[in-house]
Amino acid sequence: MSAVPASSTPPSSPHVMNTYGRLPIALTHGQGCRVWDVDGKSYLDALGGIAVNTLGHAHPKLVPALCDQIGKLIHSSNYYHIPLQEALAAKLVALSGMENVFFCSTGLEANEAALKLARKFGHDKGIDKPEVVVYEKAFHGRSIATLSATGNAKVQAGFGPLVEGFIRVPLNDLAALKQATEGNPNVVAVFFEAIQGEGGVNPMEAEYLQQVRALCNERDWLLMIDEVQCGMGRTGKWFAHQWAGIVPDVMPLAKGLGSGVPIGAVVAGPKAASIFQPGNHGTTFGGNPLAMRAGVETIRIMEEDGLLENAVKVGEHLRSALQRELGSLKGLKEIRGKGLMLGVELTVPCSELMGRAASAGLLLSVTADSVIRLVPPLIMTVAEADEVVAVLAPLVKQLLSEKGAL
Repeated sequence: MSAVPASSTPPSSPHVMNTYGRLPIALTHGQGCRVWDVDGKSYLDALGGIAVNTLGHAHPKLVPALCDQIGKLIHSSNYYHIPLQEALAAKLVALSGMENVFFCSTGLEANEAALKLARKFGHDKGIDKPEVVVYEKAFHGRSIATLSATGNAKVQAGFGPLVEGFIRVPLNDLAALKQATEGNPNVVAVFFEAIQGEGGVNPMEAEYLQQVRALCNERDWLLMIDEVQCGMGRTGKWFAHQWAGIVPDVMPLAKGLGSGVPIGAVVAGPKAASIFQPGNHGTTFGGNPLAMRAGVETIRIMEEDGLLENAVKVGEHLRSALQRELGSLKGLKEIRGKGLMLGVELTVPCSELMGRAASAGLLLSVTADSVIRLVPPLIMTVAEADEVVAVLAPLVKQLLSEKGAL
């Protein structure tokens, strides 16, 4: 019996909790930057599973490595040493210039662990009620603590009371950060995404990153940079904050680290590396051999195939082509981002573009109501980037025309 319905318009299942507004598409397989649905229709994937499928689909180097690992050991437990954890941790430490790593299974878990590190850091200094600076438009997850750190009222609605201990400030405004924390002895950390993803692909400026690093040094705060969506080579460096030449104290990772196999990590620098001790934190699935092999192989393949350089080259080409096709439209507000993490902000809401693009054979997402988000696999070619623009530009023009914003 087929595992998926034989229709391109799958019915809503009464057995699956209704937590997603899904498009009427059921995908069966993929190859490279393309996927196919149950009816055999192909799509160019400019979403990459929301910045997850670093190596695209069915990568010829990744698949045999994962098959090999599945045939050996999928899961053991953190009661025992896991050599692949040591291998992946050593690689992440080398790439980041930091000190050690805790492994988990998702970005939410990584961010939750970062918040626990910050609180324990404060308690170890004698602060009874530690507070963490977070940002407007931020997204860190949907657990009670991470949605409290998130700057999105829609995500928070219906789940109060929120966790206390957060101070919210605007992006790229050092004066606002200083004013919000002035004279407050309870502040222990500053926590933000180097490039906000769900919030609309909003980058932190390099100068601001440098200023916040200096402020954290001056005031003995932890600098915690969420690289869950913008990390792992997406911007053309291993981690987006590296464009500013700084090193954080805590760095959550997930998404692209395993090329589709669930994985999360918290990388810690010297100031945070010894905060957790046995019994302070843990996870059942984190650091399992399959996820660790996926991380090791993902990084190996990225290095062998020059995917950081490819992200820069193809990302610049894609951005330039979008600017050429859409730049003169009054309905275009801005094209921003770096590498293969781009946001095209319109002056009008555009959520319907997800469905229209899918009908035209292109997968993408719309975030923050009016921002088209493009986060394709890092293997995308220039020719495929041109195809993205060829499909997307007419759809944007049509939408803007309908809304009187062309």
